[in-house]
Amino acid sequence: MKLTRFEDLDCWKEARQLTRQVYEAVHQNSTWQKDVRLCSQIQSAAGSVMANIAEGFVRRSNKEFVQFLFIAMSSAAEVQSHLYIGVDQGYLSKDAFESIYNQADKTAKIISGLIKYLRTKQTKQTK
Repeated sequence: MKLTRFEDLDCWKEARQLTRQVYEAVHQNSTWQKDVRLCSQIQSAAGSVMANIAEGFVRRSNKEFVQFLFIAMSSAAEVQSHLYIGVDQGYLSKDAFESIYNQADKTAKIISGLIKYLRTKQTKQTK
């Protein structure tokens, strides 16, 4: 099956779920909402995962796509790092932290698998 839309990618679907969870956690805590800088950073990082997957996909070049996927994976790690601040400041529960952290991890692992696949495909094409 040939993928024709970024929306069909599992990693993009998981990134979308990650973004939903981040926004939901922020909206559920009015104290966190007052920490405008952290809110902006974590929401931006989550959105960046989705956006970089989409942007890389439409480049139609596996090499460029891989570059964007690495950025997306880095943004997932950024979300995880910001989560520590959120839990340390009491903005979210340990359960919420673990849920969002695990979603970021799941997303990153799927992205990593796609990177490996694309690199293998590139190597086969150049032989």
